[in-house]
Amino acid sequence: MVENSNRPNSPVTYQDAGVDIDAGNALVGAIKPLVKATRRSGADGDLGGFGGLFDLKAAGFDDPILVAANDGVGTKLKIAIETGQHKTIGIDLVAMCVNDLIVQGAEPLFFLDYFACEKLDTTTAADVVAGIAEGCRLAGCALIGGETAEMPGMYAPGDYDLAGFSVGAAERGQLLPRDDVKPGDIVLGLPSTGVHSNGYSLVRKLVENEKLSWEDEAPFNREKTVAEAFLEPTKIYVKPLLEAIRETGQIKALAHITGGGLTENIPRVLNRDVTVQIDLASWSAPRVFDWLKSISRLETSEFARTFNAGIGMVAVVPATAGDDVIQTLERAGQQAIAIGSVAERTGDEEQVQLMGSLRFS
Repeated sequence: MVENSNRPNSPVTYQDAGVDIDAGNALVGAIKPLVKATRRSGADGDLGGFGGLFDLKAAGFDDPILVAANDGVGTKLKIAIETGQHKTIGIDLVAMCVNDLIVQGAEPLFFLDYFACEKLDTTTAADVVAGIAEGCRLAGCALIGGETAEMPGMYAPGDYDLAGFSVGAAERGQLLPRDDVKPGDIVLGLPSTGVHSNGYSLVRKLVENEKLSWEDEAPFNREKTVAEAFLEPTKIYVKPLLEAIRETGQIKALAHITGGGLTENIPRVLNRDVTVQIDLASWSAPRVFDWLKSISRLETSEFARTFNAGIGMVAVVPATAGDDVIQTLERAGQQAIAIGSVAERTGDEEQVQLMGSLRFS
């Protein structure tokens, strides 16, 4: 056997290769109280097992259909990483999944996260998980597990990535969208808190073009820095919408306004023989959209295809039930605005027709 004189005499450990098992264990210990705070009926297991458990019967379901969703937060994550502001990005991660579940009439039950990085910084990871736990609390779902992966060589130092997975349930026969959306129905818009989690590759390009730093005062909001304004977390609509679905029984369809905006998300919940006419002047969009539209110089149609334009969720309801649904949502703390109506579709016309001009607050 030929010996290699350059070979070290001491053992080469996993930590020498860039993976710190002790740091991972420390993170699990740090986040256990956060996870415990998200417990709900059906989820009583402890963190650290090989799989998360959920009891549908204990959650009160008789004949449930399960609905699953997964998502990330896109390049909004780069702003959190570049500025060291990690405490709310987890809310975005949860929101992008649970808002997709409620669109199908499903109550979010539990959530799992995936956190991957070059080298684990327990403070950063704990901040991210704290945001995830807060998002789960806002959505009423349990954080029942996740995975943390240290992968030196896969990510640049300081970088990390996130993915979220959520499962919800609805009783058989109560899923959305319903198949009775018809001309004469009205469209309600639920305002967004800002840009949410889509269009951030363009946001970052525009901030760069304007020679702004993330620490500068936001041109559209003097009370926040650019980073703080664009890290405003995605609104979670679950609890008020669940209340409206169950109390009124009048919500026919919901559309989460994410990538593709109003024009590409609303058709996903419509049958092919109807179109939706949206009055852009019926709501006042946050000023961030005025700034984005001005410096991007995008036509309204392209702008509404890139950003949510101030509407984060859309509901289709019968005209006779509009006031009831609006009032139910408002009692639950969620504003809703009549922004359009359903009409008969003629030929191959677009299923979303934008009318009027955007207004800004």
